[in-house]
Amino acid sequence: MTDPNLPEQETAGEDAESLPPSANDPSPATTAPPDIIAALANEEGLISALERRLAAEILSDVNFATGASITEIAERAGVSPPTVTRFCRRLGCASFSDFKVQLAKSAYVGLRYLNPEMATTTPAEVAEDIVTKAQSALFELHRGLDMDSIARAADLLAGAGFIYAFGSGGNSSMIANELHNRLFRLGCRISASTDHGLMLMQSAAAERGTVVLGSSFSGRNVELVRCFQLLQEREVPTIALTQRDSPLANCADVVVPINLPEGKNIFRPTSTRFAFLAAVDIIANLVAYANRDRSAVLLRGIKEQLIRHRDGDDRQLLGD
Repeated sequence: MTDPNLPEQETAGEDAESLPPSANDPSPATTAPPDIIAALANEEGLISALERRLAAEILSDVNFATGASITEIAERAGVSPPTVTRFCRRLGCASFSDFKVQLAKSAYVGLRYLNPEMATTTPAEVAEDIVTKAQSALFELHRGLDMDSIARAADLLAGAGFIYAFGSGGNSSMIANELHNRLFRLGCRISASTDHGLMLMQSAAAERGTVVLGSSFSGRNVELVRCFQLLQEREVPTIALTQRDSPLANCADVVVPINLPEGKNIFRPTSTRFAFLAAVDIIANLVAYANRDRSAVLLRGIKEQLIRHRDGDDRQLLGD
């Protein structure tokens, strides 16, 4: 019996690339997995030591594997070319060539997730990293802020009869709700929506005097883009907090561009959200200044109720 832990010997004259499926192959291929790298990293799905060794070699240098021949990969892993071919089929690929295509596609998604950077480990280092990245995001936003776009956005919102705030996903949902939180206390009639279907229906029903602000960190939220295109057709003014020259930016009336670089630490939450929150605060502040008297009356009324029923004095935050 052959020891499965020893390198296999290549059969003479066997064409590794066009090797027919073996009757003994427990998992003949049908469809390649959506993420070949995830399949390689899943040790539970690898049934032999040879497969685990081959997967480890490929993952250790994905760039090499995507450009190497079947013989080069086999030699580096200490297996035979037919073993590589069978392994590719076990992963759901039609051939070694198909495997390399799938590997290249998966690698394009982001190799930083294979060997994630851990530059910080102690609480002090993590705290410094988080705070400095937040500071950098705010400084970068301030330095590149389009003041004309900010002013136009504030003017549109201050004069709107009704406002919709659109955003979905973990970050932009928060931004949409935060805009609602900032503007209702200034007397703005506003509703925040984070559901794609609801956003589409509200876009179709928006009447004259409505302004819609949408948030998308990438600018590639297909459903939000569809809503903005519909609003554009219906001549409803739109404002986008998003990346410059993105699909969402290209169909918005006013764009407040926020383009910030992301670091390589996949474990650190994106600091870009601090920049988006700051942009919301700047716009909300300008909306308040557009009608100082009304804003002051409403803010005082809110504070009075909080003092009377919760705080007892004027030292606490305003409803936050």
